[in-house]
Amino acid sequence: MAQQTIKMHFDFNKPLEQVFAQLSDHEFFGKTCGINMKRIQDGSDSENGLGSVRKISIGLLPSFEETITKFVPNEHIEYKITKGSPIKNHVGTLDFKETDKGCSLDYVIKLESKIPLTTGIIASGLEGGITKGMRRYAKA
Repeated sequence: MAQQTIKMHFDFNKPLEQVFAQLSDHEFFGKTCGINMKRIQDGSDSENGLGSVRKISIGLLPSFEETITKFVPNEHIEYKITKGSPIKNHVGTLDFKETDKGCSLDYVIKLESKIPLTTGIIASGLEGGITKGMRRYAKA
């Protein structure tokens, strides 16, 4: 079971501070990407910041939790799955940058499934859902 890496890039015609504030909000991010996501523990520096935990439910899969492991306002977010997932070695990083027209987001997810031969399927589903949501968000 090889680890896969998903690399996504998005441009937004919105101010960096607005995009970061909205996409760092667990519930807003979940709704944007069509994922049932709820913050279950506040972070040490802000509700959705360092150490905050979100519970995710997707279809028939068992719910799981992700924890924010790095948080630099208006710059960087890193999270890891920390409980109850068929995915292992999952790390997501979001890097935000100001641009001439607003801002950009480089989003990288590394993951590996515990279930043989399913990593590619899971990666494809994640990439498709996130890309669709981010494109819709960019147009809003």
